[in-house]
Amino acid sequence: MNILYCGDIHIAQGLVLSVISLKNHVKEPLHIYVLTMSLTLNDQSYQPIDKQTISVIQTIVQEKNPKSTVEAIDISELFLNEMPHMNMSTRFTPYCMLRLYADKLDLPDKILYLDTDVLCRRSPLEFYNQDMEHYELAGVLDHYGKWFFHEKPFRFDYMNSGVLLLNLEMIRKTRLFERCREYCSTHQMFMPDQSAINKLVTYKKLFPRKYNEQRKLQCDTVFQHFTTSFRAFPIVHTVSIKPWNRQGMHDVLHLHEYDNLYTEYDRFIMNRI
Repeated sequence: MNILYCGDIHIAQGLVLSVISLKNHVKEPLHIYVLTMSLTLNDQSYQPIDKQTISVIQTIVQEKNPKSTVEAIDISELFLNEMPHMNMSTRFTPYCMLRLYADKLDLPDKILYLDTDVLCRRSPLEFYNQDMEHYELAGVLDHYGKWFFHEKPFRFDYMNSGVLLLNLEMIRKTRLFERCREYCSTHQMFMPDQSAINKLVTYKKLFPRKYNEQRKLQCDTVFQHFTTSFRAFPIVHTVSIKPWNRQGMHDVLHLHEYDNLYTEYDRFIMNRI
């Protein structure tokens, strides 16, 4: 199974937790690719994912299956050559757009992209093994965005980009990611990569929410995605708790489903100290 993540040094905790959750539900070899880069923007420096984190991840996946592999790919030069100029200062870091460069890399044609705030709860093989021959990508509707954004009138068609099964061969043929990069360079957007993908994708498959549960854990949830959500009581407010915030997971979300991941995380990290 081929897995794609993107980010800088700040995603390390989420990346390790997400990989542990995958390892616990996949017997097959995991081939994990992490796109990263160095970047200085508005006097702020971003550092690529570090070698120690990659080494920890390799230990994690090879403990389950020795055939598993982990590779960090620095795409600093690619990014600087095709910068998304209009979206370099949004509330999201530029690293969220790194996946849009996947078509220019020597990656497997079929690869599952995951945000680092996504945890696996059941086997994802049914989702991963679907036939993608005639599709660019497959995903799940965005929990909130589907109500407000529509590419076709009166249809729910706006996807969340945190869990996407990619067919890079088809994406190269249709130039989907190339067009997304161009669009991000000329149009300012709130969620640039997600907005560009939704606007420009032609051949997509939509799947049930259990493959990208963005609201509340369900009995059939395969991937739980810890996005920002709204709560109505006592007053309307937002809640944004990520998996690496253990206290928030327990005290705010009242969620202990993933406590075993924290135990494993501590074991792997302590072994590296």
